[in-house]
Amino acid sequence: MPGTSGKRTAKVKVGLTRRAIEALRPQRQAWIAWDTQVTGFGVRVQPTGTKSYIINYRPGGGRAAPNRRIAIGRVDSMAPDTARRRARELLDQVARGADPVESPTTTFRRPTLEEAFAEYLTINPDRKEQTERFYRALMRNCFADWLTRPLDTIARREVESRFHLVSRRRGRTVGNHAISLLRSVYRRPCVDFEGLRNPVELWLAAGGRYHRVVRRRIAAPSEVLPRWRRGIEAEVIVPATRDIFWCGVYTGLRVGEVFGLRWDRVSLSRRLLRVEETKTGKPLLLPVTRQLAAVLERRRADCLGERAAADPAGVRPSGWVFPSPTSASGHVEELYHLYGRISRAAGTKFWFHGLRNAFISVAERELMLPRSLTKRLVNHARHTDVTEDYAADWTIRQLREPAQRIADRIEELMYAEVSEDAEWGGETPEGWWDDP
Repeated sequence: MPGTSGKRTAKVKVGLTRRAIEALRPQRQAWIAWDTQVTGFGVRVQPTGTKSYIINYRPGGGRAAPNRRIAIGRVDSMAPDTARRRARELLDQVARGADPVESPTTTFRRPTLEEAFAEYLTINPDRKEQTERFYRALMRNCFADWLTRPLDTIARREVESRFHLVSRRRGRTVGNHAISLLRSVYRRPCVDFEGLRNPVELWLAAGGRYHRVVRRRIAAPSEVLPRWRRGIEAEVIVPATRDIFWCGVYTGLRVGEVFGLRWDRVSLSRRLLRVEETKTGKPLLLPVTRQLAAVLERRRADCLGERAAADPAGVRPSGWVFPSPTSASGHVEELYHLYGRISRAAGTKFWFHGLRNAFISVAERELMLPRSLTKRLVNHARHTDVTEDYAADWTIRQLREPAQRIADRIEELMYAEVSEDAEWGGETPEGWWDDP
């Protein structure tokens, strides 16, 4: 086996059978096991455990020629005999004076951006569906004209131009997300294909910089809640869609958590709500306040229709609380198209996460509730306070009264009168008038 120091290690030669390849173990540095049958054919083992078939050759022959190394394919997608046969074909081309990389007749090529992106999506089976949809949207909206291009044809300067173009058209945050995704998509192919460089890494090495992310100051709930309520009532026509916003404002849940609510996790009789799909990965059990109960009762009647009217106590709905017949998941999946309209009607920036910000501000700044209790209600990760981690968790009985106090105060603020001449004192994210 090769050493683990930074010095060049001795060559390792083995008969590259399937069993022998499986026995190759990753080291601190990438290393190559060369085949005993075909000179120049081997398997490169990365520190991550990725194994690829490669050939090493000198185009034109002789030691003066530049040394080149190309990947034939991944070990998990090609049998050793097939890879060895392919290696012989390519090395025969070299013997005849051709260069497999530059020859137009060879089938060797770098993957396209679309192929690399498809592989990137498969390497993490635990990625949330919502995150995958976000990545697909980024790729479709920001790099659609690059999808059929081989990875080695996308240059650093193009990445720089695209970063500024996306930032100008869709905002700085989207620009950061798009280029960060492109950087991640390139990482695995750069390991598998010798000589392939990540253009985003090159852009950063040449002085490129992501936009600085500045956390904006959140405006007081007393300023934004009545305006947001007015904007929602004016622009959201469908009652079921409007209830998604009311659910968010009275619970502080993230928009994806509201979308994923199921009736088999709602108990109106016991006034309990269980959120299964959360950002932290831990289910969240919440007390149902009077305001939230009214929202869920409306949704229940809408889902059951005439059956609920005939037997309001004995019939239980099933499926999603906010179903959608047109979405792949079966529930509502996006509301972005409404944010700009709500903002214009409200006279101030609206975004769904702002409802969560307002919920937390009311709990901590107006009602002066303990931070640990607020974190429990909104399911924030709690890993920075050792003392807090030692304390027992809040019980549902302990949460009911403060949760109702928060909902009552939010309702009071939402329906308070706001002067049209009141000075706007909050900061808002860039491009807030623009529809996403």
